[in-house]
Amino acid sequence: MIVKKLHETGVRSEHAYLAATASIGLSLLSWLTSSRNESLERADRWGIFVGEWAPTFFGLGLALANYEEREQPTPNAFPIQAIHAA
Repeated sequence: MIVKKLHETGVRSEHAYLAATASIGLSLLSWLTSSRNESLERADRWGIFVGEWAPTFFGLGLALANYEEREQPTPNAFPIQAIHAA
């Protein structure tokens, strides 16, 4: 149901994959920035927190990809036009 609603609003699997990839980069950036301004323990927590988003987005991307695949019409094995033409 959530996947259907996301798809209806225009979110596609590519968007989720892009968000997952961006969250990996954001995790590294967050860790580097925090390690300069805060204690190492807090920087590690920020990096891990943001890094946990990536699997969620990848999972959502897979769910959307499966939904998109099922939504596409499957061609008939024996189209009616081909039968009448013979």
